[in-house]
Amino acid sequence: MQTELFAPDLSLVAGVDEAGRGPLAGPLTVAAVILDPARPIDGLNDSKKLSEKKREHLALLIRERALAWHVEFVEAAEIDELNILQATLTGMRRALRALSPAPGFACIDGNRLPKDLPCPAEALVGGDALEPAIMAASILAKTARDAHMLELDRRYPEYGFAKHKGYPSPAHLAALKQHGPCPEHRQSYAPVKRALLDAGQS
Repeated sequence: MQTELFAPDLSLVAGVDEAGRGPLAGPLTVAAVILDPARPIDGLNDSKKLSEKKREHLALLIRERALAWHVEFVEAAEIDELNILQATLTGMRRALRALSPAPGFACIDGNRLPKDLPCPAEALVGGDALEPAIMAASILAKTARDAHMLELDRRYPEYGFAKHKGYPSPAHLAALKQHGPCPEHRQSYAPVKRALLDAGQS
């Protein structure tokens, strides 16, 4: 955090946000973005408040115009190993460290800051509705994760990942019960644990 001796460099501010904490399957996706003040992007907002078409359009603009951006995937096995909170903090740290140019300051959506960040940072509750760089990060995280879940749907069509993106919808829970978990399921999550027990794989 900021100190009296070392004020943060606010010329390169990164926004950080994640998508996919709640799903039973697929990765957690974290994005970090440094926007370019000389190339503003109209229409930025929390990704959850945008239509799919609008998100995809904005994601293209962000990738074209941002000074730096990075999308980090934390896979299901690592989520099971770390727990979802630590997986989120780990993904945020990796995403920030991957930015080039390096950020001088980071605004991170939520109420927790990862340790060992490459720059001073601020945790901002509801930041995806307040800070444009976090909005951009939320859009990249959401669109990248959705695209990844479409790939997983082609590999595991029996689960319907294309529709529910791994979230615990009734259709997903029914498929989990019928087919058991696949390697992309988070075994530490209760419905997946139950499915493993039912399948005799515990």
